[in-house]
Amino acid sequence: MDQLRFDGRVAVVTGAGGGLGKAYALLLGSRGAKVVVNDLGSARDGVGKSNFADAVVKEIKDKGGEAVADYNSVVEGEKIIKTALDNFGRIDILINNAGILRDKSFQKMSDQDWDLVHAVHLKGAFKTTQVAWETFKKQKFGRVIMTSSNAGLLGNFGQANYSAAKMGLVGLASTLSIEGAKYNIKVNTIVPTAASRLTEDILPPDMYQAMKPELIAPVVAYMSHESFEDSGLIIDSTLGFATKAHLIRSQGAPLRRKPTDPVTIESVKEKWGEVVNMNGARRIDKIAEVTVDLVEKLQEFEERSKLDTDRESYWATYKYNSKDLVCYALGIGASVVNESDLRFLYESHENFTALPTFFILPGMVMESPVISQAMPPGKHADFTNILHGEQYIEFVDQFPGNEGEFTIRNYVVDVLDKGSSAVAIVNSEVFQDRQLVLRTQQHIFVLGQGGFGGARNSSRAAGVQSAPRREPDARVTQRTADDQAALYRLSGDLNPLHIDPNVATASGHPKPILHGLASLGFSVRHILAKYAGNDPSNFKAIKARFAKPVLPGQTLITEMWLEGKRVHFQTKLKETDSVVIAGAYVDLKNVVKDGNSSPTTQSAPSSSNLKSDSLFAKIEDGIKANPDKAKSVGAVFLYNITENGKTVKQWTLDLKSGLTVYQGEPKTGKADTTMTVSDNDLMDIAAGTLSPQVAYLKGKIKIAGNIMLAQKLGPLLKSGAKL
Repeated sequence: MDQLRFDGRVAVVTGAGGGLGKAYALLLGSRGAKVVVNDLGSARDGVGKSNFADAVVKEIKDKGGEAVADYNSVVEGEKIIKTALDNFGRIDILINNAGILRDKSFQKMSDQDWDLVHAVHLKGAFKTTQVAWETFKKQKFGRVIMTSSNAGLLGNFGQANYSAAKMGLVGLASTLSIEGAKYNIKVNTIVPTAASRLTEDILPPDMYQAMKPELIAPVVAYMSHESFEDSGLIIDSTLGFATKAHLIRSQGAPLRRKPTDPVTIESVKEKWGEVVNMNGARRIDKIAEVTVDLVEKLQEFEERSKLDTDRESYWATYKYNSKDLVCYALGIGASVVNESDLRFLYESHENFTALPTFFILPGMVMESPVISQAMPPGKHADFTNILHGEQYIEFVDQFPGNEGEFTIRNYVVDVLDKGSSAVAIVNSEVFQDRQLVLRTQQHIFVLGQGGFGGARNSSRAAGVQSAPRREPDARVTQRTADDQAALYRLSGDLNPLHIDPNVATASGHPKPILHGLASLGFSVRHILAKYAGNDPSNFKAIKARFAKPVLPGQTLITEMWLEGKRVHFQTKLKETDSVVIAGAYVDLKNVVKDGNSSPTTQSAPSSSNLKSDSLFAKIEDGIKANPDKAKSVGAVFLYNITENGKTVKQWTLDLKSGLTVYQGEPKTGKADTTMTVSDNDLMDIAAGTLSPQVAYLKGKIKIAGNIMLAQKLGPLLKSGAKL
């Protein structure tokens, strides 16, 4: 790796007479920078003076570097910057490192203790940076490092003055990073923990020796280098380790149920758990994004409120990725023994996709309070007395992609009285980007809670359909594994009934039973292969009633009747001939009777203005400039560019004969190598911030066909490279 140099650069380091500042100055001086070593030479409380700076200057010069000493106070920052300009004619780097301590408990802290600490840390950084700013702007270059502390980020007993000043530096750096952006001025914050004059009798001796400033100096030097492009970062470093810190915001919550309701102290209390819930918390980089985020949340709140006018709803989110899809597929019996199952088990398969019943999971109401809230007076529902009776799912939009996040609305549409038990009919509406993608309906039996005089049937229920009175058109038999329930529960249903022998015995079963949805998944897989060309996007709707339990290890027989685009089916146990799934059907968009038909690749309409468009334009320029080198690659590559797990654009790189780059699939023949990657990840690979090998191992890029040919594309994917 080429050595990073600072030749021709001038650096000012405050508080550089010892500790961290000295380490910064020595390292920069050794790499060619001309250094202004600023230090009052005072003790850690700011009292007294010494000639520490001269000693550091001498050390730099003895090693062949250039440096001058400066003994001005940082509060008079203009004098420090003048030293740089008078001696070296410019300034490029400013490291605000000077600091003092005046530790006292808050109640005992004097005005002087407060003012002196703020003067050195916060005002000193302000004054020195403000004077240097004019030069930075004129030369269109500047690197500024602020020095904060974990006491600033997290607080520390006895350091109210110090922690307030240190957090103030974070805010100062954040604003200056914005103001300096168009002038190539990068402003960042270091949070160092190292041995210094401020910590020499605070840290234990062994720790003091281990926390060498020299372990942090390279981090600060890199952040000061001209090649460093980030700005506004907070970097915490100690003991040869570095990490990024930043503020994040929770998803938040509206403080009232409806837009027309008032906000009260009581409503705030009711919603407080949601306000402080950090699940799904995210970083907001710009203050303008706060307003945008708030407006979007208010719009979403109003939209939800319109949906919730007729009944109480429970809203949730659900994230999934390729690993979840593979785990689910294994849970419902997919196997590498069957070649046709590989597209559900291998995330790099060119036709990798989800099984349709996977999308029942987002609508599951295991954590939702809607059932218990909807029970009639005197009746209750909880984890111990509910059973899954029926399931319905309908896809109303394009089949979902292989990763993404859903927003789900759960609500009870009816509670039926079945005599000894009640049945809650629960609808779930699943949205992505505010668009309704699919809907599900569950019939949940609430044991022992009937007899309240309610209706036995509901017009809002998606009904089951009896199988035709003839021999089935097809049968598929498959044995479940002894570990089937243990595997399926990893997809989210952790009811101990499916794993704990004691719970199963107490419920009247000889051993833990298989989830009804796992049995359903088996049957839907069988129908998928028999009548849908093994293409889940052919599915429109599924309905089933769970009639009897299945024990892991038993054998399922799926019996199917095809009528038009509807496949009626029931599922039996081979061992007992008992029907375990009844009145079931699948509605298909297309019927493909040849179970061996090749599945088709489903792509969303082409999206315009993707970031990667510019990359392919650059690659095309490279091909035109270096046709011989391009032809030496000798292959045709297809890129499936995705957003939210869906293919939104395709690009072909013909480096075999045509030497062209164009949007869409190959015009003739088939691609030698097909790569599926998100727009953002492809740009990260091109920028060099994401290694292609790491991307492949993490499933961020999926390669089908000749994987070895992909290695020849390294030069093509580096946006600054030439073929």
